[in-house]
Amino acid sequence: MASVPALKRADSIAETMPDALRQSRYYMKKVFARFVGDGKRLLKPQHIMEEVENSIEDGNEKSKVLRGLLGYILSSTQEAAVVPPYVAFSVRPNPGFSEFVKVNADDLAVDGISVTEFLKFKEMIYDENWANDENALEVDFGSIDFSSPRMTLPSSIGNGLNFILKLISSRLNATSSDYAKPLLGYLLELNYHGQNLMINETMDSVEKLETSLIRAHLFVSALPKETPFLNFEQRLKDMGFEKGWGDTAERVNERMRTLSEVLQAPDSVKLESFFSSLPNTFNIVIFSPHGYFGQSDVLGLPDTGGQVVYILDQVRALEEEMLLRIKQQGLIVKPQILVVTRLIPDSRGTKCNVELEAIVNTKHSHILRVPFRTDKGILRHWVSRFDIYPYLETFVQDATTKILQHMDRKPDLIIGNYSDGNLVASLMASKLGVTQGTIAHALEKTKYEDSDAKWKDFDTKYHFSCQFTADLISMNSTDFIITSTFQEISGGKDRPGQYESHTAFTMPGLCRVVSGIDVFDPKFNIAAPGADQSVYFPHSDKQQRFTKFHPSIEQMVYNKQENDEHIGFLADKKKPIIFSMARLDKVKNLSGLVEWFGRNKRLRNLVNLVIVGGFFDPSKSKDREEIAEIIKLHALVKEYQLNGQFRWIAAQTDRYRNGELYRCIADTKGAFVQPALYEAFGLTVIEAMNCGLPTFATNQGGPAEIIIDGVSGFHIDPNNGEESSNKIADFFERCKADGEYWKKMSAAGLQRIYECYTWKIYASKVLNMASTYGFWRQLRKEQKLAKQSYIHMFYSLLFRTLARSVPVPSDGFEPVPMPKAIATADHGQPKSGTTVSRPPQAAAAPPLPPVAQITPTPRDDGGLEQITKQPISPPDVPSPNRPTRCIWNCFFVIFAFLCLVYYKIRNMYYSL
Repeated sequence: MASVPALKRADSIAETMPDALRQSRYYMKKVFARFVGDGKRLLKPQHIMEEVENSIEDGNEKSKVLRGLLGYILSSTQEAAVVPPYVAFSVRPNPGFSEFVKVNADDLAVDGISVTEFLKFKEMIYDENWANDENALEVDFGSIDFSSPRMTLPSSIGNGLNFILKLISSRLNATSSDYAKPLLGYLLELNYHGQNLMINETMDSVEKLETSLIRAHLFVSALPKETPFLNFEQRLKDMGFEKGWGDTAERVNERMRTLSEVLQAPDSVKLESFFSSLPNTFNIVIFSPHGYFGQSDVLGLPDTGGQVVYILDQVRALEEEMLLRIKQQGLIVKPQILVVTRLIPDSRGTKCNVELEAIVNTKHSHILRVPFRTDKGILRHWVSRFDIYPYLETFVQDATTKILQHMDRKPDLIIGNYSDGNLVASLMASKLGVTQGTIAHALEKTKYEDSDAKWKDFDTKYHFSCQFTADLISMNSTDFIITSTFQEISGGKDRPGQYESHTAFTMPGLCRVVSGIDVFDPKFNIAAPGADQSVYFPHSDKQQRFTKFHPSIEQMVYNKQENDEHIGFLADKKKPIIFSMARLDKVKNLSGLVEWFGRNKRLRNLVNLVIVGGFFDPSKSKDREEIAEIIKLHALVKEYQLNGQFRWIAAQTDRYRNGELYRCIADTKGAFVQPALYEAFGLTVIEAMNCGLPTFATNQGGPAEIIIDGVSGFHIDPNNGEESSNKIADFFERCKADGEYWKKMSAAGLQRIYECYTWKIYASKVLNMASTYGFWRQLRKEQKLAKQSYIHMFYSLLFRTLARSVPVPSDGFEPVPMPKAIATADHGQPKSGTTVSRPPQAAAAPPLPPVAQITPTPRDDGGLEQITKQPISPPDVPSPNRPTRCIWNCFFVIFAFLCLVYYKIRNMYYSL
């Protein structure tokens, strides 16, 4: 078979497409006539290829076109806007790269066009007046970010931390010591409770630091390796060094040697090692406002699912890593992590109405709940994540007050989750000048086709205008973005990633985004989560097994009596089991797996099939997709006569029992199958592999990165059931012939998990990001301030207006109580009065929005000596500061414009 031609990097679509069209001009005239024949419309890839297939009757000619360069261009097209006589193409030859061309259907003339021109073609389909409005709002974050360094290769996407470390190394490698001065200044600002860390003020030059490091190294290297730091602290102090280097002579010597090497011959590996050792992250705030955030009895409630589990596991891992680092730094410090969420007075029997709650299996971490407040009072009941936006500005003001009150100082790192949490994190981080990270979990824009261009159709129910605007603000405000996979950022060959879909898009009548986010921005990082290894551990670990669940699991899997928990039965209990667990929706494709199994007699002779998901009775579901899948599953069981070989278990929420269920399936020498049509990450894949189950997972999305095909598991094509089911059958036949093969694949899956997918690895990566990007924002504080001014203008002039348009209920409120101190809930330990300070962050951007209730008083050590808490004025009383705020808003609009002009002129000057 002839290979499909690909464009060279030097080629452009506009240059190559004319020749490709000329090679099949007769048939291309027919194809483009069909394109424009139905008038204005938006064509998706499947529509484009269908029109080509239907226009070319000659099989040889059709094959020639589809296998040639034209076929490659058309198959790489993400969408085409038809505005007769033109067809405007958005072509994506590689992840992260897009080109735009228009073709005249009358004469097949091809012209390259800009992203703005393409979006205008698209707008002509939905709102012609908007497309022709010369004053339509155009959003271009790239114009303010033009001086920021970018990666260039698709393979580099998601590896931002390493790129930043190389950039910093290159600056430190410069011959002038001036390039090391920012690092010296950063170290001088490290302090703990007013006392310097690492170095003191006597280190007033890079040369002095380098000389002192040599002297200290000679002294410390002569000590026994295990000598406690306290034994030689005073001697180092006399040389200009302070605590924070390490707890033993060996560790102090190692870190001093690393810094000395960084100053003399820096490289990214040494620099990362050094930044990871710095005592600069002790207090973390994690935002997750929507849903019912709790530790028990919340999963399955509205808007409450995997994100809660993710964050609680994340907190435990981060605290454990922080405690380890603090010990190794030779410090006695109590770290703090606050998960800040919404307090819901009508909590439906959960603890979501409790303000402060200690997090189980942690020492110093809490959930802090802050209510949603309006001029009517505190909202009592749950509110959908799509309707949350009117409450967020006041929420961040109230949350900031509570956080500073609880922590006694600014946090060192703020992490947002999902659209609402990321926006709140951006507002608070901008206000306080703190390093920020964001985690999308799921960007709604990619879930609903054309939800940007058709935003007016969705807005009444979903308020996507608010959500997409909030996503743009947080993506551009944050210092770093945490993703689980490459696919999440840039997708694959045929599908753009969640973030890539925000590169350029339009919401006709609202705004045209010509540069939203650049996936080559080094703020993108991949840090895959793990599974809780106290719950998901190998089946061979007999001592740790949750044997109390064995009787109920035995009944759940093998009992022939059907009930509300399980239907179907397994006649041959000696067979291995292939197992899958997921939501019952079309994308998860459980019905597809059942159909593969039903059709493959060889597989049915080898194994039984067990699935976990959904309800059995469609009347119990309110989700149309789930109802359709339930009906389809019942039909498949009947069609393929699966009774005796198939068990369907209702959705399970007890993760401890689920963990043991994975292991019981492994006891049968079975396998886990994840057949999704697309999966952003694949947490169940991680869980199954943690339990030692050989795993077959979709090749569409994150699981393709988790598993190395044929080595640590197997990829399956969800769009080719016959091939996939045969691949599973081949595995079990080989296991039958080779008794060690199952054990080999089980062990290989576990090795892959331990090397790449544990919470310990995740926590280490995130803390390294916090340290490195904290320094990076110091190096770029002028650019950061300019961009934040642009973002503030965008927030004030667009987002606020949109948020105010979201309806707020007329009742269901209670009066706002008088301010009071937060009740303590610190694991039975007295709260320490000690505070920890870190280097001052880059200059805080204009307030987003002003937190009028907080008046921080500076103190010499860089922290906050006290927080003067002023009573919150009743919301229904007009603020006397409103005219002042208008003046300030105007000032910041002008300031943002001047910053743009300054950077444009400077860029032109340097390009001369």
